[in-house]
Amino acid sequence: MDTNGATTSSAAGGGSTSKSSSKKHSRKPVYSRFTQQELPACKPILTPGLVIATFTIIGIIFIPLGLVSLSASEKVVEIVDRYDESCVPSDYSNDKLKFIQNPSINKSCVRTLTVPKLMKSPVFIYYQLDNYYQNHRRYVKSRSDKQLRSVSDEKSTKDCSPEDKTVDGPIVPCGLVAWSLFNDTYWFSVNSKTIEVNKHDIAWKSDKEHKFGSNVYPKNFQSGGLIGGAKLNSSVPLSKQEDLMVWMRTAALPTFRKLYGKIEQDLQANEKIQVVIQNNYNTYSFSGKKKLVLSTTSWIGGKNDFLGIAYIIVGGLCLFLAVCFILLYVIKPRPLGDPSYLSWNRSPAGHPN
Repeated sequence: MDTNGATTSSAAGGGSTSKSSSKKHSRKPVYSRFTQQELPACKPILTPGLVIATFTIIGIIFIPLGLVSLSASEKVVEIVDRYDESCVPSDYSNDKLKFIQNPSINKSCVRTLTVPKLMKSPVFIYYQLDNYYQNHRRYVKSRSDKQLRSVSDEKSTKDCSPEDKTVDGPIVPCGLVAWSLFNDTYWFSVNSKTIEVNKHDIAWKSDKEHKFGSNVYPKNFQSGGLIGGAKLNSSVPLSKQEDLMVWMRTAALPTFRKLYGKIEQDLQANEKIQVVIQNNYNTYSFSGKKKLVLSTTSWIGGKNDFLGIAYIIVGGLCLFLAVCFILLYVIKPRPLGDPSYLSWNRSPAGHPN
């Protein structure tokens, strides 16, 4: 009897041990309102009235915004002239690459632009490049921001290969981005009177004050055998070389515009602008295009119809859906359920509050 009792007691003890062990190793989380997502929260019920009102309000707001944006875009006056093909002599029309790579050939050409309507100052001058992938990974990385900021980091050129150094020392600024600096130039005149082009304040203020050092000067730049683009004045610090700053802000898309300068006078309607272009930049080797752009601006920026069209489409779609829901609700109404039976409106006992 004692033995059986001991055995029974041992079994009972073993059972309690196994139960405590299972409780100890249980993966069941401790109950709380947070873990069970029972905290107070906003749980809106999407009734037909709420949905219809939401779509209607969005449509009423977006359509006028779109119309205002389109109106502002239409007020922008823009002249776009593609000149990369027109500025190639007929003798080289079938071999443009030979023309652009021959330094002995005169690269200047004259283009005539007609002002469609009054262009109030300032008139912004842009150059536009097509099929130019400034966002290529190896191209974007080929630069040294440390070197651009401080003269003490002049030798920080490890990411700039192959335009990192020459036999005379490191290249400043180094890298393919700076090496390929755009070097076409434009001169403007109206009725034989030269139009001055203001090239100040065309770069970002943050670039001039923080990214390009006032004590960093070009050194050994474009001194190799292969010239990629424009040369820089070695006596002017990088913080004053705004053409370089504009170019060094690489574009995300293969078609982009960069600011060349500003015309600080009004251009009258039907005026003929004579533009003397020095066609130096090589885009022929990769089937690129070059365009000269003159443009005014509005409160929304340059000419861009996309934003206005997008607002109108979204607003119109919302109004269309609102009308569809109204017709559906009137023609084939559906009774709503009692929200008091929803799970978050029930008491712990399972009865409605």
